[in-house]
Amino acid sequence: MAENLIRRGKAYVDDTPREQMQKERMDGIESKCRNNTVEENLSLWKETVAGSERGKQCCLRGKLDMQDPNKSLRDPVYYRCNLDPHHRIGSKYKFDPTYDFACPFVDAIEGVTHALRSSEYHDRNAQYHRILDDMGLRKVQIYEFSRLNMVHTLLSKRKLLWFLQNGKLRR
Repeated sequence: MAENLIRRGKAYVDDTPREQMQKERMDGIESKCRNNTVEENLSLWKETVAGSERGKQCCLRGKLDMQDPNKSLRDPVYYRCNLDPHHRIGSKYKFDPTYDFACPFVDAIEGVTHALRSSEYHDRNAQYHRILDDMGLRKVQIYEFSRLNMVHTLLSKRKLLWFLQNGKLRR
């Protein structure tokens, strides 16, 4: 999916240092990498996937709108190089998706129809929908809540997975 986004001009690889990137996002300043060619981006993406010295300096960013008043839409980071072993798959991958990128993707492909999100994510809802649009995935309806207490009910996908794997639920 990342390579697809790069090829379609919806994402680019950026090697801007993190502090500078944060400042540029807040100030609405485009990264020097934003207009790299597709070939340059794919080459740097391969370095990131490999976890090379060059790739460790890079991240994949969505190419959205650096002037949007909603700062979460100002070219957010989608993937970062991460050489720390994962607790389940070890060192198979050298990069991780960000939470804001992974959630809409996983929700759409796993068949989630209604995402319950706390209101702290309100500013990121537009980003959630934009990621789905850019990836060509189906819409997921978002319902926000500020405080939710449910008795005898699990909402965590991780905890619900056990029930699915042990035949207590069906798709």
